[in-house]
Amino acid sequence: MIRIAIVDDNSFLIKTVEEKLSFFDDFSVKISADNGQSLLDKLEKNHNVDLILMDIEMPVMNGIEATQIVKQRYPQIKIIMLTVFDNDENIFKSIKAGADGYLLKEVNAKDLHQGILETLNGGATMTPSIALKTLKLFRNPIDFENVNNEDEIQLTAREVEVLEQLSKGLKYQHIAENLFLSVGTIRKHVENIYTKLQVHNKLEAIQKAKNNKLI
Repeated sequence: MIRIAIVDDNSFLIKTVEEKLSFFDDFSVKISADNGQSLLDKLEKNHNVDLILMDIEMPVMNGIEATQIVKQRYPQIKIIMLTVFDNDENIFKSIKAGADGYLLKEVNAKDLHQGILETLNGGATMTPSIALKTLKLFRNPIDFENVNNEDEIQLTAREVEVLEQLSKGLKYQHIAENLFLSVGTIRKHVENIYTKLQVHNKLEAIQKAKNNKLI
């Protein structure tokens, strides 16, 4: 029996992955966690896990940071990044952190099963589009440590204002009143911010904006 851990801050997506794995008798989900720190806490109590399916963008501790720590503490555990993000920087940092594979969440049950088996047998499973990006990265290396991600700095002045208000814990209604805008307009600005920062919740948006000195 192959023992699996699933790490994702979206409980619906954890259930979706569990459903995909339920088609196969050789898998057993032993741990589920909603962020990297929660995973580490659970592994301290019981690290009898063969493979981790790891999301990237999560609050408290993201998947790349968690991967690096898991690989230091439990090098025998294999890790496959299972994410919606396929940008070059995430791929590069995941591999550098020690990830053994990289699949997109849209992967079907059969390919996920095959990818896990390949990884446990010493391979490096990747969604084809990810494999292509990885080859390009090796052919044309980018120094992500010293280059600004243009996608992260293209916020409008109004979007920065909205983010600053969000960081103060204000609700959409209060932000709308403060900026003399409708609640619908604020929601649209927030959607655009999430897209540009490649995040999917308020905490991640605020943290990423602070990390990149946008607010």
